[in-house]
This record gives sequence, structure tokens and C-alpha cells, in this order.
Amino acid sequence: MASEEELFASVDALLEEEPQLPPPTERARLREAAGITQARLAAALKTTTQSVKNYENGRSEPKEPRLSAYQRLLTGWAARFPAHGTPAAVPDPVSVSRPEPVAQTSSGPAATETPTAVERAVQAAPVPERPSTRPATSRPPAVRKAARAAADPRFPHGPLAVLDGDGCAYGIDGMVLDCPAATVVGLVEWTLKESGLGAGKLNRHGKDADPLIVLTAAAAVKLGLPERLEGHEQRRSLRLPEDHPVVKHVARARWQLTQRGFGPWARIYRTAQGRERQCVQLAILSWDALDERSWPGVTDMEAADIARVLGVYATRVITPRGSTAVSGLELMTALRPPTKAVQDPTSGNWVSGHNPGSLGTEPVDPAPPEATPEHPVVVNSGWTGGFLDEEAYQWVRDVSLLTDEECTLPYAVGLDLNTAFLAAAARLTVGLSAPDHFQAPQFNPKIPGSWRVDLSHVEGDPRLPSPFTPDGTRPTGPAWYQTHTVAYAQELGYNIQPIEAYLRRESGAYLDPWHDRLKTAYVDTLADLGVTKDLTDTEFLAAMEQHKQADPALAAVLAAIKATVKGGVGKLRERPQGRHYKEGERWPALERPTWRPDIRAAVISKARVNMHRKLANMVKLTGLYPLAVLSDCVVYPSPGDSPLAFLPYAASGKPQPGGFRLGPTPGLAKLEGVESMLWAVGLMEQGLNPARHIKGGDAVLDEGE
Repeated sequence: MASEEELFASVDALLEEEPQLPPPTERARLREAAGITQARLAAALKTTTQSVKNYENGRSEPKEPRLSAYQRLLTGWAARFPAHGTPAAVPDPVSVSRPEPVAQTSSGPAATETPTAVERAVQAAPVPERPSTRPATSRPPAVRKAARAAADPRFPHGPLAVLDGDGCAYGIDGMVLDCPAATVVGLVEWTLKESGLGAGKLNRHGKDADPLIVLTAAAAVKLGLPERLEGHEQRRSLRLPEDHPVVKHVARARWQLTQRGFGPWARIYRTAQGRERQCVQLAILSWDALDERSWPGVTDMEAADIARVLGVYATRVITPRGSTAVSGLELMTALRPPTKAVQDPTSGNWVSGHNPGSLGTEPVDPAPPEATPEHPVVVNSGWTGGFLDEEAYQWVRDVSLLTDEECTLPYAVGLDLNTAFLAAAARLTVGLSAPDHFQAPQFNPKIPGSWRVDLSHVEGDPRLPSPFTPDGTRPTGPAWYQTHTVAYAQELGYNIQPIEAYLRRESGAYLDPWHDRLKTAYVDTLADLGVTKDLTDTEFLAAMEQHKQADPALAAVLAAIKATVKGGVGKLRERPQGRHYKEGERWPALERPTWRPDIRAAVISKARVNMHRKLANMVKLTGLYPLAVLSDCVVYPSPGDSPLAFLPYAASGKPQPGGFRLGPTPGLAKLEGVESMLWAVGLMEQGLNPARHIKGGDAVLDEGE
């Protein structure tokens, strides 16, 4: 007979095992019996509603510490709401997660421990009239299709999937596919032949999006890839060596890799057969494919939740093809394809021809003042005539210009303009052709280009930044400006006499579809987070304060959309990378038609002019002057700790036109942060920018880089 010590050891071993949850259908029954919604349970478990759905249909299981918390909750519910025919158990006070009283001390009355969110869900659960009697089901099928019809019948399972180590490929709308692939080559072939993944073209003249497979660390290891990609070079240049077994297997199977090789984002392809593309995009999570700054918290999510985040982004923006900056640039081309089918008048055959309104298929060299100093057109020509300096604001008011009245105000309040670069891209006319040089041209605000003009005679209020320079200082002589900047000087009533200019004969609103798609994605995602257009300003501020907690997955989508905007603009002037680059050499980015620093300059110029126009209107409407500006963030002295204390409103309560307005659409403002006026003045005296720190950390300047 076993001794007491042996029995205790066996029992302890069982206790140390991972908690076992009841079957998925029982989990759903218990929650419904408790009268708790999936959304409320998700909030208690600090996860998403989709994860709770996955727990209840058997598609995924929670991980520690969420697993123990979930089991504890289900145990408590099981004691209260036994299955039909099972006698109710009297819950034990300790095991049902009720807070225990704390003994009193001589220093004061008894205190009780604050119950956790899960405990509150148990304690607050109402007793229903009758428990749910959902029938039990067997293991879920390999595929669960979305209730809505697929946007493209060729791709019934959506644009992408996240593959985990157990062979489950999680798609959009909670769909799960069984992937039997054991090698990268097998995965590529399964994706193209069996998965039903992909996305249709965004423009009738464009191309379908390649299917994306995102690999978790476990899936990567299962397919023969290293869990981490290490090296001394910067992360984006890391890749597997050509003699790695996986790379060699890909080559033997007659698949090809793009020039960037097998890195965090790997594209594996064969030459297209007819109208069908043979290409699969892979993203390896443990190789830092998703930058934490653009996709906050996503890599730590469960596979199903990652699929939801990327799926929403792919549906609203574009299937990711690399970083958000790369995706932002690719979106421009997808919406404005360079070619379309045209009929050859001689043969009558349909051939590929130029698509009007696009940037075409060939790269165009910029004018020397639009280029960067290391560009071949500058180095090879010996250009010394200066460069465009169209960058975002970095300005702090001179402390000596602060009035006593301003210094006695208690608060400094920061306002941030929603996706200011996106707002500037709306109805923005940019050049589509190569630049031509003109001497002493007459200024025309409708012609995009770069103008050499002397704006030093334009007078301004020293309490406002100059609209013509990023640092807000007054120009000191002739300099190069983008059309929008010069047009604003003309708008202010000054005579403009250009010395020379590089202008483009063909122009158009190239970025309009890009703006429209990203604006819709941004506004719709904010609305899903509870921030809608119909809110009052007070309700808007309250909703913005809580929106990131409402749904972490959608909050990550919102962050990615914002990163797509500024990253896409930055890619228009991508600088050379790598320690082996030599000045004057062409770098890879120059070979694409979308290397267009003039378009980037146009966006930033318009954004800065828009900011200055609002600053000037605020002076007229309120008499207030800003303390500092950093890109799209402006800090004002305020009598209260809210923008409502100083923003201009009419007697009817409606916002005054022309100044800053609160709201969820691009170009409108939201609260960035609140600090004391003493804090702001202290930073200004040190030569620091309060707009960079008012959010509670160092802000990243949105240079579009």
C-alpha cells in the first residue's frame, strides 16, 4: 500500500500540471448562464472579443497567466451554474475568488483587498432564469467561412493567414485553416494551390495582391528556420545566408527570392503564368517583421488576434508587403498603376501602355535643388545652388517674448493634428513629369515645382513661427521653396518675383485615391473604437482618452495606419543605406518611379502652411500665441487643463471656423497632453521644445523619413 508521502507527491504533481479548461461548449454555456457578454469577459481577461470567441469554439487556448485566471472564473461559474441534472455545489469562499477580509490594526479600520477584474465578473454575474442548453459539438471543422460573402470569389479565405507551430493557419473573421506543410517550399505551394488566400486589385488596371503568410516563432522553427535572425548590420538588412538549407531548398525547387533575400519579409516567386501570379509573401514575427513602433503590442498577441489585426489592415488599407512605410508606398502604386491595357492602332492588339495620372514605369531624376546632397545629379554636376528645405516645424518661442499674463496661466496644453500629412495630401496637385528649368518666370500657384525666391522682406509676428522655414526663423535671402510655400506668401499679400524655377508641365492629384483610402481607414477604425464624428467636443475628448483600452487589436491597426501615412511620404525620398555606400553612386530606391522628393516636399509644405494658417487664425479669434510647435503638435498656454478652455467657440457653442477644431478626421485636433505652465517655461529656458515632451515622453518628429 502506498505511503502518505507517496500519495501527497502524486497529488502535488497533478496540481503542478497546467490547468485544464472545460470543453469549449461548456465555456460558452457557463458565460451565457452568468449573463456575461463576450466583450465584457474579454475586458476582464485583458484580451480581445475575438480571442474569447476562439476560446469558446476551440480554435485557440489562452496562455499563462490568462489561462489560470480564466480557469478560476469558469470554476466559480461552474459551482453557481451546474449543467442540467448536476446538483449545485456550495462554493468555497476561497476557491470562488472572493476577497478575504484583512484583520484590523490599531492604526485604523479594517481594509479589504480590491477584487480583480475577473473576480468582479464572478461577483457581479446575475443569476439567469434558465441556463443555456447549447448542444455540444465535436472538434471544429478545418475551415469556418465568414458569414459575409467574400469580396473576391477567387480568394474565399481572405488576404492572409498567421501560421502557428501546430499547423493552424488563422485567417480573417476567425477562420482557421489546417496547413500540412512541413517545409517552406511546401508552405508556398499549399498557399498558392489550396489555401484560397489572396486579395483582388485595388484599381481595375492594377494587379492582385500576393497572399501573405505570417509565421510565429514556433512555425518558423518547424519549417527549418532559425527562431531569431542575428547579425551586426541593421535589422532591415539581415537575411539568411545563401548556403542556408532552407534557401538552398527553395532554389532546388525552382523558386526564386527577390534581391532582399530571405529576411523578415521574404517574397518567394516564379515567373507568372499567363494572368496568374505565382508569388507568396512571408513575414517572420520573431525576426522583427512587425516594428513595435508601427504595430504596438501585436507580436505579443495570440496568433488569432494577430490575424485579426493584420486582416483589418489588409482589408482597409493593403495587404502588408513589408514595413508600414513600404506598404504606404506600395499603396500609391496599387491605386495609381503605372500601366493599363491599350489597343495598338497598327496591329489592333492590346498592349501595355501608360496610365494617365500615374508616375509611369521609368524613374525620373529630380531637379538639383530637390535632390539630396549625395544624389548623382548633385555630385556629378557640381551643384552649389542650394536645396529645398521643406520640412516639418521644430520651433520654440523666445522666452523673452512671454508676457506676464501668459506666465500666470496655470497650464500648458498640447494639441495634435490627426494625420496632418494625410490631410495635406487631399486635392494636392503634384508634378507627374520631369522638371524643366526656367529663368525669372512669373509665379503661378497652379504649377507644381520648386521656385528660387527672396522672401526675406516678408514681415511676421515674432510670437509666431515664420511659415517659410522649419525652424520658424525669418528668411535671410533667396532660397528654394515648393509651390505651396510661395503661394502662401502671395496669399499674405506680398509681391513674389521668382529668380528661377524648376517646373513640371504635367501635373495631377496623384495622391487623391491614396488620401481617400487611408482617410476612410483611419476614420472607420476610430469609429470602431468608439470615437465617431457625431460626438460633442466633450464626448470626443473622453472617447479619445479611452479608445486604446476599448480594443487593443484595433488600436494597433490605428497606429499602423498612422505609420503608413508618414512612412509612405518618407519613402518618396528614401536615402541610401548601408556603410558601403559612396557619395554620388545611385542607390536602389532611385530606380523606382516613386522616388519623388518633390512630392514629399509638396506634402510637407502644405502641412506646414496649414499649421501656420491655423496659428494665425487663433491669434485673431482668441489672442493666444503658441509656446512651441513640433511637426503637427502645438502647445498653448491655457487657463484650464483642457482644450475646451481656450479653443474658439461661437455663442451657439459651435467651433469658430479657421482655428483649431476637435474631431476624429484628418486635419482636426485632439489632446496631446497637459502640463503646468511652469514646466513648459522651464523647458523653453533650456532651449528644449515642450511639444516634444508634453505627451509624457520624447515625441518622434514626423519628418516623413
